[in-house]
Amino acid sequence: MQIEIRAALPADELQLLALARHLNSVNLPADSAAISNLLRTSEQSFRGELPASRCKYVFIVCDADTGVALGTSTIVAQLGRPDAPYIYFDVDTEEKYSRDLTLHFEHSVLRLGFSYCGPTELAGLVVDPAFRQHPGRLGLCISYIRFLFIAANRALFQDELLAELLPPLEPDGTSHLWNALGRRFTNMTYRDADRLSHENKDFIRDLFPTQSVYVSLLDEAARNVVGKVGQQTRGVEKMLRRVGFKYADRVDPFDGGPHFVANTSDVSVVQQCKTLPCSVEPNGSSSMLVARLSRQAPFVLARPMSVLITDTTLGISEDSMAAFNAAPGTLLHAIPLP
Repeated sequence: MQIEIRAALPADELQLLALARHLNSVNLPADSAAISNLLRTSEQSFRGELPASRCKYVFIVCDADTGVALGTSTIVAQLGRPDAPYIYFDVDTEEKYSRDLTLHFEHSVLRLGFSYCGPTELAGLVVDPAFRQHPGRLGLCISYIRFLFIAANRALFQDELLAELLPPLEPDGTSHLWNALGRRFTNMTYRDADRLSHENKDFIRDLFPTQSVYVSLLDEAARNVVGKVGQQTRGVEKMLRRVGFKYADRVDPFDGGPHFVANTSDVSVVQQCKTLPCSVEPNGSSSMLVARLSRQAPFVLARPMSVLITDTTLGISEDSMAAFNAAPGTLLHAIPLP
C-alpha cells in the first residue's frame, strides 16, 4: 500500500469523524458539527484567508489508491489569544523546613497559569488502531508533516512549539486528576467539562483555584498521573524528545497530562528541512518525507520516499514526479525520516 499525506478537506468530514472517535480531544472532538467547523477553518487556513493567530491546519494520511483516511494530525498556529487564553498548571516545588523538629519536606504544587500569546501547538494526532503497526510508519509520517509544513512556512508560526500528551487514563476515560480537583470546583464530569472546553474555557479561569494547590493533598491515584505520560502516547514522547522537545514542568488542568515544548528553530527536523527544485532520479538513497505545497486544494501532497539529495536538487523517481503533478524544476520540500 502506497501512503500519501494531504490537507484534510470538507469532503473528508465522515472519515475525520471516524478517526476522532479514537481520540475525542479538544482539538479533535468526536462531534459532527465541530469536525465540520474544524475542516472549514482548516481550508481557510491553507488558503491564507484567516489571520495567522486563528489558523488551524488539519492533515490526513491515507491509502493513495483508495483515498481511505488512516490517521490525522493538526497544527494550531497559536494556542492562546486575548479571547481564548492558553490555560495550564505550572508544576513547581515548595520546600518546608522546621528547625525545631529537624523536618524537611519538598511539596509539589500546581499553580494556574495563562498565556494570551501562546505557542504553536502540535495537536490532534491519531492513527486508526488497525494500522498502528503498519510498516509505512503512519504515525511518524503524519506527525512529521507538521514539522515540514512549519519549516516551509516559518513566518506563520510561533517561536515555541507545544505538544500536550495524554496521561494515564482509565479504560473508560476516567481522569483521576479531574475527579480529585476539577470536579470539586466545577461540579461537572470530566466528559462534560471536556465537551464545554471545545467552545469555551472561561469556566476554568472563573472557577478553578488561583492559589497553589498542594499535590500531596490529592489522593494517590490523582498524584500518580500529574506530569506522567500514558502508555498510549509513549511513542510520541520518544519522538518528541528525539527531535528536541523537553517536559516543561507544565500540565493540562483537566487531566494532568504533561506539556512538552521546544524552540521552533531548534527542532532538528525543522532545521533539516530542504526546499529544492526536483529532478528525475531513479536511484534514491535517502529516506525522506517529500511534499509539494500550494494555495490550491489539496494544498499539501506528501509521500515518504527514497531520494537523491544534492546541494542544488532533490532527485525523485518518475512515478513520484507524476504523483506530485510536478516537472523538473518544481520546488519541493523534504525532511529526513529516521
